[in-house]
Amino acid sequence: MRSAPETPFKLLLAGHDTIEACYYLRASFGRGFEVDRLTAQKETLRQSKVKDPLPVAVGGMNFLLLRYGSSKGFPLVLSNADFTIEFGEFNDPSFYVTYRSEALWREGAFALHERFLNWALAQGFYEYRPESLSRVDWTFDYHVPVLDFDEDNFVTLADKDSTYRKNRTAQGFNFGVGDVRLRCYDKVAEILEESLKVWFFELWGRDSEVWRIEWQCRKELLRRFGIRTYANLRDLQGDALRYLATDHDTLRVKTEDSNRSRWPLHPLWIDLQAQISQFDAQIAAGNGFMTEFPYERLL
Repeated sequence: MRSAPETPFKLLLAGHDTIEACYYLRASFGRGFEVDRLTAQKETLRQSKVKDPLPVAVGGMNFLLLRYGSSKGFPLVLSNADFTIEFGEFNDPSFYVTYRSEALWREGAFALHERFLNWALAQGFYEYRPESLSRVDWTFDYHVPVLDFDEDNFVTLADKDSTYRKNRTAQGFNFGVGDVRLRCYDKVAEILEESLKVWFFELWGRDSEVWRIEWQCRKELLRRFGIRTYANLRDLQGDALRYLATDHDTLRVKTEDSNRSRWPLHPLWIDLQAQISQFDAQIAAGNGFMTEFPYERLL
């Protein structure tokens, strides 16, 4: 395994920050949700002047029932701190589940997947085909004491890019749209100004000078590396990550060479590639990703 040289950059945390998946489930005869009740509650809520969602309990789990269906065509949307569950009795797939950030860091992707399935199966549903992953976000949070790069240091296959600044200071760089998107941004600023996820400070052991490297990947990229199910994700995510951090995107140190692909790798990216190189093509549990051992910082 290739080791990274000493750098001022330090990996604090790595893992999945968002996962979306389709589930192909059918209810056994006489089982499943009280769809008629939920539909009637949604319609009453929609016709009322109340804009807030309605608290409901389904299968022993508390949710908020939204006033409208989803943009994907699912008539019922249930949401809580861990999941957003889009459901349609006659939809195929019948469930579209978005796993939320804090739950992923607290429990891990695979444990959350099992919890959702166990909850659905307890309501009388059964799987008629395996789940299908639609989106996976991989993130690497680094202590970056001094920002010594800008958007021009990135060499990428992406056609589109954008830079975010505040008070003339760069806060983030975005590359690509669609199936592969790279974001490198000041995560502390994003938390304080937007997401308010201050619980990350405890995970990192600090509350300043943290930048996130994040790939948001959708179905086309996932299928290219054979990632369809959670089992595939466990086994094959290393291959996808190596492609993303080696062939698709790199961070370089600028030189006078007109060919940017010949610029040397930036020390931060050397360390990132070394971290990713620990993932084999067949990845076992406990691979260093924060999916089975939540809240254990990578030091």
